[in-house]
Amino acid sequence: MSVKCYETDYKNYGKCLCLDNGIIKLIATIDVGPRIVFFGFTDGDNVLFEDIDRNFYEINNGYGVWYAYGGHRIWSAPEVMPETYLPDNAKVEAHFDGGVLTLTPAMTKFEKQFEMVISMDDKTSVTIENRITNCSDKPSEFAPWSVTGLAAGGTEIIPLCRDDKGFLPNRTMALWSYSAINDHRFVLADKYALLRQDPKEKKAFKAGFNVTGKQVLYINGRNIFRMCFDEYENVNYPDFCCNYETYTNDLFLECELLGELKSYQPNETACIKERWELSTTEWSPEKVIDEFISKI
Repeated sequence: MSVKCYETDYKNYGKCLCLDNGIIKLIATIDVGPRIVFFGFTDGDNVLFEDIDRNFYEINNGYGVWYAYGGHRIWSAPEVMPETYLPDNAKVEAHFDGGVLTLTPAMTKFEKQFEMVISMDDKTSVTIENRITNCSDKPSEFAPWSVTGLAAGGTEIIPLCRDDKGFLPNRTMALWSYSAINDHRFVLADKYALLRQDPKEKKAFKAGFNVTGKQVLYINGRNIFRMCFDEYENVNYPDFCCNYETYTNDLFLECELLGELKSYQPNETACIKERWELSTTEWSPEKVIDEFISKI
């Protein structure tokens, strides 16, 4: 079954492009962003968070207002003002060829060129390459950072490192100043961590890990969203060397991938590649969690 790409107006996001293979569909903004604002079965629910009311934003003095919009976006780490929250509210250049959709916004004021390259197979998965190119004439230190906001009400499963390092440590965990270690949404075990999104809990929570298992799961109702990514490497990652971070508040839960933190040379491109897989289950969330944990 071939993949179709067509223009559509989606809710209050303006003009968007939709990839649809008859089983799943993905919708990306081209009036702003870019953002991937829908991912789900063709006739099913969106597994991504949609900030229709624009509740999540930052006022960036001298630059304007940055809106999260929801869904999936590209950032660069570390998180700093004003660069991280540069408004990306302008039109995006789009190109579809050979089943691959490339989304390119304008170069940022900090001379970085962001690019999102999306391909869909004929089943239930998509591959996303998140690229950042240093367009300045000087080296620039940063790490590529991929952020995916997921719809409220689900449970995330993060497999922890199981490598036997003998006398050396094998698991890294980073906590932010606003993260309570006894947060009722967060469960830490020997082989995994769980994070539940609770619409009744406004307090934010964030944690980072060295995830060597190359995948995380988010279970929400009957939908299972699996994010697969490259192997943990012996390089310098941000935030105490975490390649994976997660954040939640009362609106959404985020899966965040991080690439190597280094000095990128002029015209050098940093890239994070990820694959999203979608499936359904008749099992309870607890049974899905137990089954996944048993295979770690």
